[in-house]
Amino acid sequence: MMMNFCFMIIMFICGCLSYSLKRKHLLSMLISLEFIVVSLFFMMIIFLMNYNYEFFFSMIFLTFSVCEGALGLGILVGMVRTHGNDYFQSFSSLY
Repeated sequence: MMMNFCFMIIMFICGCLSYSLKRKHLLSMLISLEFIVVSLFFMMIIFLMNYNYEFFFSMIFLTFSVCEGALGLGILVGMVRTHGNDYFQSFSSLY
């Protein structure tokens, strides 16, 4: 049980590290953010299984994470349509 928790902590740290290092492209940031969400979901499932709680909150968490992913992809599509790429250097609010 402790090994699973340590594995999830390592997943979370790797996701945060890749999120902070790959900040030039929006798509790589979205993928890193989804990796963080998956690691948090696994940690929550392990926590709920450990204390014999209901798994209803996990469905609410999955719903919000899917909405977050859809919103991120919508922003990505809008940015690619207006600017032609997903670089943050080409995105300027001076237009």
